[in-house]
Amino acid sequence: MLQSHYYDGLIEAGCDEAGRGCLAGSVYAAAVILPPDYQNELLNDSKQLTEKRRYELRPIIERDAIAWAVGIVTPEEIDHINILNASILAMHRALDQLKVQPEAVIVDGNRFKPWTPQTPSGRSGGVIPYSTIVKGDGKYLSIAAASVLAKTYRDDYMRQLAEEYPQYDWLSNKGYPTKKHREAIRLYGTTPYHRMSYNLLGDGQLSLQFED
Repeated sequence: MLQSHYYDGLIEAGCDEAGRGCLAGSVYAAAVILPPDYQNELLNDSKQLTEKRRYELRPIIERDAIAWAVGIVTPEEIDHINILNASILAMHRALDQLKVQPEAVIVDGNRFKPWTPQTPSGRSGGVIPYSTIVKGDGKYLSIAAASVLAKTYRDDYMRQLAEEYPQYDWLSNKGYPTKKHREAIRLYGTTPYHRMSYNLLGDGQLSLQFED
């Protein structure tokens, strides 16, 4: 069973991202503050859940959470600052939007940068303590909840993009580097949503440009 908190006696936000390994689309992150001693036996790392279960859980998480928010970093920003920095920035943007300020942050993975909330006056409120937890989305409920929100909201976004560019099979692959996705890039070139700093064809080339 997943644990309800990492820090004792603090308002704690769990963070996770979705779309880090994709060739196209924004990276999404979520931050979730759950009530103390919260339990939900259905909640787990989003990768361990079916798509149907993730979408069933999303309104439950949003209803039960003390606060939740989603942060987004665009493909252009990813190309400019790299995906690690973009993933952390997406988490910071999610934290910035929380209606309740957390007193601590727990993050899935092993990399994060200190987050400093802004006070209503616009001044820094001081760095919030944080911990990175490898496979934290399978250990702590708030991180698991964040993983579900980040994944489902990003999937919704990729479905919208798929209507604009159906040839890339984004309905199925959500922008990940599948054989069909890379073959479409080979045939049709790139879109404004592709991450040009990535090895798009899987052939060792860092980026790919097509002429109009």
